[in-house]
Amino acid sequence: MRYKWLYFLISAIVIVPGVFSLVRWGLKPSIDFTGGTILELQFPSKNNAQDAIKETLKELNIDYSSIQSSGENRLLIRTKPISREDAASIIGTVAVKVGEKPVELRFDSVGPTLGKELIRKTIIGILLASSFILLYVWKQFKEPMFGVCAILAMFHDSLVLLGSFSLLGHFAGVEIDTLYATAVLTILSFSVHDTVVVYDRIRESQKKFPGVFFEDLADKAVTETLSRSVNNSLTIIFMLIALYLMGGSTIKWFVFALLIGTISGTYSSTFTAVPLLVVWEEIKNRKR
Repeated sequence: MRYKWLYFLISAIVIVPGVFSLVRWGLKPSIDFTGGTILELQFPSKNNAQDAIKETLKELNIDYSSIQSSGENRLLIRTKPISREDAASIIGTVAVKVGEKPVELRFDSVGPTLGKELIRKTIIGILLASSFILLYVWKQFKEPMFGVCAILAMFHDSLVLLGSFSLLGHFAGVEIDTLYATAVLTILSFSVHDTVVVYDRIRESQKKFPGVFFEDLADKAVTETLSRSVNNSLTIIFMLIALYLMGGSTIKWFVFALLIGTISGTYSSTFTAVPLLVVWEEIKNRKR
């Protein structure tokens, strides 16, 4: 714990660029939130279909946000909200241009109203989850400082995750969708899970060694739980890396978000949540 300010500095180095990006550029929402249509096409063979699709969309006067590969000979087209007839026109025109008819694999359309509703529900879900976790930790440890510090560490992980995807959205065009919202909520619980384990060990040590300095008890708790936390997290990280490398493009950024959150959550449980608790205790003792 004598290096706690170094840990805070490391967190600041990671979080500040992300917060700047959030304020300056924000997040890049997918059609799940903004409204639009996803059309996925499978072509029989490799060809210059991407150029043909761009020409077709221009001819039909259809605005699009991206055209990207989603697998072998597959293309994923994201456009403004279009009708089934528009999709049929796109497929027919592209078939003429490339000399072969693509197979429609997916056609999903989300209206702007539903997109706004999803944003509202996502924000409410995060706020509710944070409130319940705060109340639970507070109740279990009978002291507000445990609950508040756990929530601060949890928001540390949220800022890391949000800032990372804000930067990815601006520089790499990565969009956030409902799966990303799921990843954020999952990481909130994972972060607090490890934090509660360390806090519980501190509480036990307080009962066993009432005369020992709080910072020493925190060091003892971290020493006893760090290897467990790291080993537990590594099993998750290895699985997520395998899923990221071998999984499909539709879950790629969802898995990447979980990977960032798992690493950040493992770090914050030991090097953010516990140092915050030590600083809180030091301030409280000074006031006394």
